[in-house]
Amino acid sequence: MAEASLSPSDKHTLITRNLQEVLGDDRLRKVLQERDLRLYWGTATTGRPHIGYFVPMTKIADFLHAGCEVTILFADLHAFLDNMKAPWELLKHRTVYYEHIIKAMLKSIGVPLEKLKFVRGTDYQLSREYTLDVYRLSSVVTEHDAKKAGAEVVKQVASALLSGLLYPGLQALDEEYLKVDAQFGGVDQRKIFTFAEENLPSLGYAKRIHLMNPMVPGLAGDKMSSSIEDSKIDLLDTADQIKKKLKKAFCEPGNIETNGVLAFCKNVIFPLLKDEKLVLPRSEQYGGPMLFSNYKELEDAFAKQEAHPGDLKNGVAVYLDRLLQPIRQEFESEEMQTIVLNAYPPPVTVQQKKSK
Repeated sequence: MAEASLSPSDKHTLITRNLQEVLGDDRLRKVLQERDLRLYWGTATTGRPHIGYFVPMTKIADFLHAGCEVTILFADLHAFLDNMKAPWELLKHRTVYYEHIIKAMLKSIGVPLEKLKFVRGTDYQLSREYTLDVYRLSSVVTEHDAKKAGAEVVKQVASALLSGLLYPGLQALDEEYLKVDAQFGGVDQRKIFTFAEENLPSLGYAKRIHLMNPMVPGLAGDKMSSSIEDSKIDLLDTADQIKKKLKKAFCEPGNIETNGVLAFCKNVIFPLLKDEKLVLPRSEQYGGPMLFSNYKELEDAFAKQEAHPGDLKNGVAVYLDRLLQPIRQEFESEEMQTIVLNAYPPPVTVQQKKSK
């Protein structure tokens, strides 16, 4: 996918496009002068992935275009350690679901899967060498530092479990065991990234580069989350469900700061459109459809209230449905429906509990 004509500077521009922060930019430039970058993105296999996952997927497409060697880690053990967000008995089923849905997402945005390496955490995190390194790391990290590192990512509870304190250390060690130059994640991972930079050298391992995406607001205006139903659109939602959820989305006229619909346009739609324009359908009575070549044009029009929230939502609904249609089709088979049901069984009702 890398263009033969891309210079190290061109690759750097593509790799860092739309990122909020880069830790180790000098090292990134040095690597690119010598060879292509090796990096990984990890996702804990907990709640059902939603449209917010298109944000990292879009950046992964950028990385591949820049010639990077990309590994996707399905962090199944992390999912269990994070306050048991994925119960042990469901872990394998959820990991299978994640593998299928993430691959379907990548295919829907035109990313060739043969350019990627897929790894499960439990494939190597239970090995003798890795386990020994967990103990070595725990001998030099304080409880305070481990808790602070996971504060933005690990679920915070009044009586914290020891498992949550192990989480940042495992994520740091993944950088060494996946043999990468860099780790990619959301800016909410920053404390874990700095924790890794501070502690890996104490084990004799190299400090890695860290690439951070902005946190995209959810449809309710806050962080998009699998656990907040109204804040996200599921990857298997129908066209009608997409419209219904977008209709309720927080999209205040002129507000370009806390606007999940606009943020999705910036971080997903425009990077994927390439030469195509974003069309916001609008009746002839109000001037007909609006066309935008880039995000800046859309943001300016929305800030000046030339583009109405209803028009923006209708335009995004059309494009979202286009993105999700091939994913829905892939999950129509009986086999795929069983995978979904095994990973996310319906909750047991009070009546069902009594009947037992």
